[in-house]
Amino acid sequence: MSQALKDRTKKFAIDVWLLCSKIPHSREYNNYVNQLLRCSSSIAANYRAAMRAKSNADFINKLKIVEEEADESQFFLELLQKFNHDESLRIEFDQLLKEVDELISIFVASLKTARSNFPK
Repeated sequence: MSQALKDRTKKFAIDVWLLCSKIPHSREYNNYVNQLLRCSSSIAANYRAAMRAKSNADFINKLKIVEEEADESQFFLELLQKFNHDESLRIEFDQLLKEVDELISIFVASLKTARSNFPK
């Protein structure tokens, strides 16, 4: 785990915020946008917390939360992409979905490594 991944998760949260600022305001969109903003920023916040874990078990638990928040971000990005009718946002959705997919892969691999290095 590194500063680079800390920066990457923060950039993801910022990029999601920028995308969300371009999505139309309506009761339906606002619900999904709010959920996406919460979970995408939670990835970065919880990753930072994992880096300050007090024990190996604490690290694994915090990293599991990061993985769950990344999966939830992916879900809401997919939903919003499905309902998006603004072609100018298509590339941003595609880039963010690619990034969150890569982040999930990194967190899953990190959890596997952590579990094998520190069995219960």
